Amino acid sequence: MRHQKAGRKFSRTSAHRKAMFSNMVASLVLHGKIETTEPKAKELRRLADRTISWGASVASLTAKGRDKLSADEKAKIVHAMRMAGRVIRSSEALHKLFGEVAPAVADRAGGYTRLLKTRTRIGDAAPMSIVAIVGNEAAAKEAPKAEKSEKSEGKKKPAKAAKKSAEKSA
Repeated sequence: MRHQKAGRKFSRTSAHRKAMFSNMVASLVLHGKIETTEPKAKELRRLADRTISWGASVASLTAKGRDKLSADEKAKIVHAMRMAGRVIRSSEALHKLFGEVAPAVADRAGGYTRLLKTRTRIGDAAPMSIVAIVGNEAAAKEAPKAEKSEKSEGKKKPAKAAKKSAEKSA
């Protein structure tokens, strides 16, 4: 019987699972959303929420600035960064968590990630899901629109030029 044995094993060793989820949490923090299988997404949500909560717990202290903090407050920030660093090994992702992600979700009481069921993968019919950080919708939607508009303007000019040259030759 599997009483009080939480978590899925995914047919992997414990070291492989730990490394896999550590990389997935770092990617989630860096990119704002990732796509994975539904069971992995459900497990990732647990670990990501715990890690983000370490950043959210000291977000008010990090907003003050290093110069205005007491030694006790600095120790709380260091402790939170080390605890989150147990999961997120990348310093870039860790600094983004404490600098951008945590202040954006600090006012929430939990539930920092959202799980969206998307499709069935073609190769093995695995259900796929997107895991996204809740506070990043506005920034995530604005950035791709700006990139698309620049790309579409660049693509329109050569198409018009080719069309004009085709009209002139005809």
